[in-house]
Amino acid sequence: MPKVTIDGHTIEVPEGTTILNAARMIGGEIVPPAMCYYSKLKTSGGYCRTCIVEVSKGSEKDPRPMPKPVASCRTTVMDGMEVKNLTSPALLEARAGVVEFLLINHPLDCPICDQAGECHLQDLGYEHGKAKTRYEFPRRTFEKIDIGNYIKLHMTRCILCYRCVKVAEQLTDGRVHGVINRGEVSEISTYIQNAIKNDFSGNMIDVCPVGALTDKTFRFKSRVWFTKPVDAHRDCKKCSGKVRLWEKGEEVLRVTARKDTYGEVVDWICNDCRFEKKKIGDWIIEGPAKIDRHSVISANHYESLNQLKLAVARQRNKGGKKPALGEGALNPNNI
Repeated sequence: MPKVTIDGHTIEVPEGTTILNAARMIGGEIVPPAMCYYSKLKTSGGYCRTCIVEVSKGSEKDPRPMPKPVASCRTTVMDGMEVKNLTSPALLEARAGVVEFLLINHPLDCPICDQAGECHLQDLGYEHGKAKTRYEFPRRTFEKIDIGNYIKLHMTRCILCYRCVKVAEQLTDGRVHGVINRGEVSEISTYIQNAIKNDFSGNMIDVCPVGALTDKTFRFKSRVWFTKPVDAHRDCKKCSGKVRLWEKGEEVLRVTARKDTYGEVVDWICNDCRFEKKKIGDWIIEGPAKIDRHSVISANHYESLNQLKLAVARQRNKGGKKPALGEGALNPNNI
């Protein structure tokens, strides 16, 4: 098995493993960001270039460095390869340039965008973005359109990652949307509005890394950090039935697929589970969803009774009174 060293961490990986997946096997902060690559979609990756890395040593047989940054999602590991991600200032500057390019046309409407709080481009812009844009020309804009009964397309926000196109190609009965036009006028669209009607079209919303594809049944109902994510399942004949419910009080505001550490869907779900089952009684509740603690969604999100007790103890240690069970974030309904 070939050995690869990424930012000083050495690992053996199976033949044919990409640099990005090798970094994910190591885990932690050295994993390059990815906006277009999706491990569960064939032929994805290679479009956004945010996952670029510097290969300082090609292999044991040919130790010469690669002359320019390469896309880690498309470059396979060779034995003895050495890769720099966070340890290369030049690479970080190059990635900042890629992010600046992605943000040339992307509107800064985070305060009104439904994707705010779970947007990968927001995270990327915060970590690698510039303080201001150098672009002096008007940004391109598009009218919002309905591409299905449940999906609103705001093409102005799209970064052309192609994930939704891959989902339509690989999960649905027939793809009726795609990229039309060329160059800077390229856009994701359908020739006929409301044309997307297949049973798994809602997964296009889950894979979109920005706020270009949104759930029409959830738009503007609530900020995601004001909701309570809960894992649940049901007996479904079309899909796995394993979902994440986003509750506010006793109301289910939306249903999504469960996602892993890298924001990728664990099990695809059908439109019936996603859009038609919006009552608590439709589901068997498993418990609070596990949320990465760096996410704003984790605010006041307790995954166990022990966490609630710890929060109460911290409140006492600050000299405050013991909060009543009906008060604020410690309300059991908010757990």
